[in-house]
Amino acid sequence: MFPIVKKRQLAENIYLFDVLAKRVAAKCLPGEFVIVKQDKQGERIPLTVCDYDREAGTVTIVIQVIGGSTRLIADDLKEGDEFMDFVGPLGNASDLISEDIEELKKKNILFVAGGLGTAPVYPQVKWLYERGIKADVVQGAKSKDFVILEDELKSVSGNLYVCTDDGSYGFKGLVTDKIKDLVENEGKKYDHCVVIGPMIMMKFVSLLTKELGIPTIASMNTIMVDGTGMCGACRLSVGDEIKFACVDGPEFDAHKINFNEALQRLQIYKTEEGRELLKVIEGETHHGGCGVCGGDK
Repeated sequence: MFPIVKKRQLAENIYLFDVLAKRVAAKCLPGEFVIVKQDKQGERIPLTVCDYDREAGTVTIVIQVIGGSTRLIADDLKEGDEFMDFVGPLGNASDLISEDIEELKKKNILFVAGGLGTAPVYPQVKWLYERGIKADVVQGAKSKDFVILEDELKSVSGNLYVCTDDGSYGFKGLVTDKIKDLVENEGKKYDHCVVIGPMIMMKFVSLLTKELGIPTIASMNTIMVDGTGMCGACRLSVGDEIKFACVDGPEFDAHKINFNEALQRLQIYKTEEGRELLKVIEGETHHGGCGVCGGDK
């Protein structure tokens, strides 16, 4: 069992949990994810690591209420309660982790966080900061009430630019508007961009950064369901290859991701009839992301 050390509400239907999971905390890196399960009847939920404290043995996750299982976690679990399962780390760490630090220091790095995507952006920005690298962050939210982890990001970023759709806080407009403003009006130059958030936001950020000539990585953690490559939910086309976000990612070259296909597939996958249709359309590539299960065979 995995005790909840701290619980904090960040915004409406968004909750932060610090969970005591010593073996996960000892190994996890920014970009990786865990699978949590409340109890025997609970659903397995993949969540990207938001932070970790190796000394304390804790891992931080952020949960948004979007269904029955997440509603139960938000309502029922308090500090001192326990998750039955807390499995990880899974997936692959951020590409930045494997780069030469001295080379990274020569780059101007931009992170773009949309909504709940702020949670997985934070550990990457923090990891860079701890190594003497201050990245810029553009954070987007619907309104001031949905801006999360602002103080945390401010403490580890070079510059934090908060954008709200309604103009209730920070820059009024979309994150793409702010990126254009930084590049075209403030003369900012970026060598690398990481975008994490709603898929439609990542699509348009990627289109913009391609136009601006900024290499970009997108995290596709939002489309994961099973988290082990067996359900086929997170199948996507990257260039001319079929990938699964949970085992091949969750990060990919954003300029190679077929976002239109992924968005369409996400809608179809929501219904039982749609999943059956995808099995027929995608054939042998529908399942099997784990490389060993053989899908439905």
